[in-house]
Amino acid sequence: MIWKQVIDPFNNLTLSVLVALVPILFIFWALIIRRMKGYQASLIAMGIAMLIAITVYGMPVKLAVLSAVHGALYGLFPICWLVIMAVFLFNLTVKSGQFEIIKHVMASITSDRRLQALLIAFSFGSFLEGTAGFGAPVAITAAMLVGLGFNPLYASGICLIANTAPVAFGSIGIPITVASQVSGIPEMPISQMVGRTLPLLSVLLPFYLVSIIAGVRKAWEVSPAVLVSGLSFALLQYASSNFLGPSLPDVIAGLGSIVCLMVLLRFWKPKNIWRFASEPAATFNTDIRYTTGQVIRAWSPFIVLTTIIIAWGLQPIKDVLNSVGMVQFEFPGLHNAIMGGEGKPLAKIFKVNYLSAAGTAILLAALIAIPLVGLTYREGARVFGETLNQLKFPILTVAAVLGFAYIVNDSGITLTLAAVLASTGVLFPFFAPVLGWLGVFITGSDTSANALFSKLQYATAQSIGVDPVVTVAANVSGGVVGKMISPQSIAVAAAAGNLVGQESQLFRFTVKHSFIMLVVICFITLAQAYMIKWVIPAYDRASNTKSVNLPNLTMGYTYLVALGIFLALLVIGILLAPKTRQQTSTQA
Repeated sequence: MIWKQVIDPFNNLTLSVLVALVPILFIFWALIIRRMKGYQASLIAMGIAMLIAITVYGMPVKLAVLSAVHGALYGLFPICWLVIMAVFLFNLTVKSGQFEIIKHVMASITSDRRLQALLIAFSFGSFLEGTAGFGAPVAITAAMLVGLGFNPLYASGICLIANTAPVAFGSIGIPITVASQVSGIPEMPISQMVGRTLPLLSVLLPFYLVSIIAGVRKAWEVSPAVLVSGLSFALLQYASSNFLGPSLPDVIAGLGSIVCLMVLLRFWKPKNIWRFASEPAATFNTDIRYTTGQVIRAWSPFIVLTTIIIAWGLQPIKDVLNSVGMVQFEFPGLHNAIMGGEGKPLAKIFKVNYLSAAGTAILLAALIAIPLVGLTYREGARVFGETLNQLKFPILTVAAVLGFAYIVNDSGITLTLAAVLASTGVLFPFFAPVLGWLGVFITGSDTSANALFSKLQYATAQSIGVDPVVTVAANVSGGVVGKMISPQSIAVAAAAGNLVGQESQLFRFTVKHSFIMLVVICFITLAQAYMIKWVIPAYDRASNTKSVNLPNLTMGYTYLVALGIFLALLVIGILLAPKTRQQTSTQA
């Protein structure tokens, strides 16, 4: 028996939308007003969504329960798998004492919290988003900032907000690839259109971030650094997205902005070192010296991580890993049991890509890093156990959030909300980013939001005479500013920033910034649709079919062998590096 999704259960779209909004509004109320803990708000929201799905939308109880279980399992893998491994890697660095060296090195570059936020949260976070995505950037950068001494709330909040600029091109461009597959528009024009929208946000984001941390006046004090960071990132993001495609903008822009900012800091320093009011003034012990070998050893977990993450992002390596390390099955009782809005059964295939998952890449980096940072594997296992205990509530939160997301999607609640936005006629381009924002808020993923709404964006744009690439790209761009308030992202950031149980504070920290950026993108999209059409890329709408090539496993194995050789040489080099202790001055 197949159950068909209902979009307008009351035959009155206004009333249906009001009911569909209840579980989403509950999350805002629970986190902003009631200040509930994340896992409590998520579990109750899932219960409310399930009740509405069953009683209002007529979804069979069995399908509602299976949908929640499906979502919870996806929350555990790959999302929680990635978060656990990212925090585990960071905890290894702290437990071994190597993070003290990293803090010293960062202080030698700059002790200014404003500039550290730009280097780590904005630039390094963008690089990680381009290679790993799916929560890894926020998890790793928030943990690093807290380790450096940042106020945990600011560390986590800043990393969430900084993660907006790169999300559209995350995980080697997978959000745009999915938008292309669903809408039928080729990847390149979507990449170009997004690349003509987000750089406007990227160029302002460093100043915005520093203003949040220290205030506008203090942001002007470091305007050269803010300008270099934002301009270099935006220009590289624009150039790579418009001329190379969606795979590399985050990697190129992230690394490029790091290099540009570090070059600037060799010739310019802020007049005053800014720190949080609750922490002591910056001190840098010039008597302490670390050898190059010691510095490389301290950074080795992140050097290994970067190497493996880049390799894991290469399609030939993904193909090999999936060919030998992936289990997939039709979800029992749920696969093809729901008829979607387009009249086709919804396939529910659960994939466990246990080798190609980003979390596995981080686990491999952690296993290699354990002896490099001076720990035994027994000590590493103890750190892993402590990490699991640290993350028990975030794991529950993420599982509940994904259960909620799957219920509202499978029941048709999301389609109800989309229908009212699609009915806005000529104003639809203004609301197109809202649809992407809503999709990411619900699912926690720009990729998932594009899978949900790209076809709707395409069809609605055609019906009102607007080029579909504008609205499809708006779905991608609007989604990026929903990431910072997605309950899933909040749970990840809270776990990394030692804010477990304080998710409501983090949500309240980011929510107004999400709305501000969303409104900006809405006006940009409206202008692109009607006033500045010259920014729309020319493309052949008939060329939207892609030939399917068989995986080149030979190339994949070659890359894996090369990766193994490189890692072996890297490990040998680090292990043979001088291990002398820090040198201190003996002068009085």
